[in-house]
Amino acid sequence: MSPSILMILISSLATGTIITMTSHHWLMAWIGLEMNTLAIIPIISTMHNPRSTEAATKYFLTQAAASAMVLFTSMLNAWQTGTWDIINLTYEPAHILLTMALAMKLGLAPMHFWLPEVLQGSTLTTALIITTWQKLAPMSLIYITLNNLSTTTLILLGLLSSIIGGWGGLNQTQTRKIMAFSSIAHLGWMITISSIMPNIMILNLMIYLIMTTALFYSLILSKSKTIQDTTATWALSPTLTAMMMILLLSLGGLPPLTGFMPKWLILEGLVAQNLAPAATIMAMSALLSLFFYLRLTYTTTLTLSPNTTQTKLKWRFKPNHLTLIMGASSTISIFLLPMTPLMLL
Repeated sequence: MSPSILMILISSLATGTIITMTSHHWLMAWIGLEMNTLAIIPIISTMHNPRSTEAATKYFLTQAAASAMVLFTSMLNAWQTGTWDIINLTYEPAHILLTMALAMKLGLAPMHFWLPEVLQGSTLTTALIITTWQKLAPMSLIYITLNNLSTTTLILLGLLSSIIGGWGGLNQTQTRKIMAFSSIAHLGWMITISSIMPNIMILNLMIYLIMTTALFYSLILSKSKTIQDTTATWALSPTLTAMMMILLLSLGGLPPLTGFMPKWLILEGLVAQNLAPAATIMAMSALLSLFFYLRLTYTTTLTLSPNTTQTKLKWRFKPNHLTLIMGASSTISIFLLPMTPLMLL
């Protein structure tokens, strides 16, 4: 793909998200979502093989169906209330339909089946865009309409997503599919707390974006597409191997690391609202996710691929934008937990 076309597509992605995040009118929000979808499709299908074409087709069909449902919801609400304002979503069937449409856009269970397949057909860089940037527009719509959405529906979607995100990842050997199920589980945590404590949802989203970016950059640098590939990371760079291990443990939510903070605050928030059974299910589902993160950690750091004694180690990478971004995002992914008390002041 030529740089000029790529620049147009990336700027369209950014513009689409910004339009959705700043709009007050349903039609403008829908236009932003459509721009997002149409800009990412050529990026998914750049590989020109049947797998990437299939991924692009699946992505288009799912997102087009969800966008149509968003438009239908806004028309239904406008018909009943006489206004197109996003914040005036007061008609009950409309807000349940909107929740389902945005869940389909995000890849929340039970509308999650497209996400692992689309990521598997994309490159690692495209998978990074789909799991991070593409979540911002639907999440902003959820944040704007939170006062009118059903808390019960959101909590049920969140619980189901965290369980399926953990369970689905257990059986995977492809790193992109593991990251897809990891994304489903993390989004489940965010949606569960969204209607109770929206500020914690935003904090969780920011930490998720930073940790996922750092891990994807690690996978891109080490060219790891399967669990088996991660065994060769040590020969590439011992520093990168150590960083990947800590990043994976942080994504799993182990206490000394940043990933523990959102889980801790969410469980605390659920218990404070007398939702202890939901908090228990969430904590148990986190163990499922932790298992496949630990398996990745084990293969990355404690197993070595067959190699000769003359293997050359790349102790240093040439400095470029990848290593700089990965360094910054990795640091935040590891050391942010001691800052938690400052956020609660």
